[in-house]
Amino acid sequence: MTEQQKKPWQGRFSASPSEKVEAFTESISYDRLLSHYDIKGSIAHATMLGEVGILTSEETEGIISGLQEVKNEIEAGSFIYDPADEDIHMAIEKRLTALVGSVGGKLHTARSRNDQVALDTRLYMKDVLEQAEGHFERLLKTLVKIAKKELGVIFSGKTHLQSAQPVLFSHHLLAYVEMFMRDRERFKQTAERVDVLPLGSAAMAGTPHPIDRHRVAQLLGFSKVSENSMDSVSDRDHLLEFCFNASVTMMHFSRLSEELIIWMSPEFGYITLSDAHCTGSSIMPQKKNPDVPELIRGKTGRVYGNLVALLTMMKSLPMTYNRDMQEDKEPLFDTARTLLAVLDIVPDILEGMNVNREHLTEVSLKGFPTATDIADYLVRKNLPFRDAHHCTGKLVAEAEKRGCLLEELPLEVFKEASSIIEEDIYDCLSLKGSIDLKNSYGGTGKERVEKRIAALEELLKI
Repeated sequence: MTEQQKKPWQGRFSASPSEKVEAFTESISYDRLLSHYDIKGSIAHATMLGEVGILTSEETEGIISGLQEVKNEIEAGSFIYDPADEDIHMAIEKRLTALVGSVGGKLHTARSRNDQVALDTRLYMKDVLEQAEGHFERLLKTLVKIAKKELGVIFSGKTHLQSAQPVLFSHHLLAYVEMFMRDRERFKQTAERVDVLPLGSAAMAGTPHPIDRHRVAQLLGFSKVSENSMDSVSDRDHLLEFCFNASVTMMHFSRLSEELIIWMSPEFGYITLSDAHCTGSSIMPQKKNPDVPELIRGKTGRVYGNLVALLTMMKSLPMTYNRDMQEDKEPLFDTARTLLAVLDIVPDILEGMNVNREHLTEVSLKGFPTATDIADYLVRKNLPFRDAHHCTGKLVAEAEKRGCLLEELPLEVFKEASSIIEEDIYDCLSLKGSIDLKNSYGGTGKERVEKRIAALEELLKI
């Protein structure tokens, strides 16, 4: 093996790694995704080394020019990724040295692959989180616009997937707005913890060279610099936090997907999804399958698995860097790809959704959904709620026996159940009447929902 072919770390070794070891330990097959961030970080590092006098201006210019050329090769697709280079950091350094000569080796002064990869993943995360923020903005605006468009449509609110109480369909959609706003806020908080520069921590103890870490932070757009070199190279909390946030968000998407799938079935018939977001059957020509929501539901499990993989990887690692940490990238990259793809496509699905309004109102009458309103009516007449609940149960049983709706029961039947019931009972038995009564803060009353939509429009600048 020539000096050129030897590993940068091979000075104390008498033999080269076996082919199996090289194949087993390489990460360049997937961490090449970090190439853009690695070069960006290296240019900032070289700039700082030049400013503090560790590199001459000529050396700095040569290294930065070489890094730009490597970047151009990667973007053009001519860069050769060799598994023998182990990872993207060594691959770029090797190509840089081939282009600019031995001065390329000076770039690694005052840094290690340990703080280098920590930097690259943070730069990557900043990019992913910025993309996610844009997608969340569109998702929330889409849901609010649909809620406003469908305001007044009555929906059968459910618990245990059984008819519970009538609500506005808009109120139901806005529940998802609240979920996704919490998700968005969690990612914003994670972005603050990602925004910390680790470079300059070197292998784990810092460096004796007179570097200016705050200058590097300025060049790379970090607002803070890490305070402890050991923590800097071994911290993966922000990646775990991102994967947890993604898991919660995917859970919310999976719940929404489950409802879309159920609502689209002939048995429910609440909505239809556009042909552009469904697929057919290879054998049954009548089928229109909600494959995209089903895939979202399925991909949720993958994202959960990635979180568990990272937690398990980190759970018993001693300080500081350990090679186990190489295994953080594939779960991270997969989670980011999945999350961004789902965030991007769900607004399309929602925009193509058609709400079967009349059918929604019709099915909302089933299952005695205004029964609770009778109990509340009796409570307003000063009857203890438990007694009101028992009385209402008898009325439901009578309506069930007669095969009619509660509002179709004669007044004398209501009076037999309780003498305090008057003719005004019928005001709260209609779907609209029931909804209009729910004007508590956060309730489904139309006035409340209108106010919430207006507040969200202002917040989201719709």
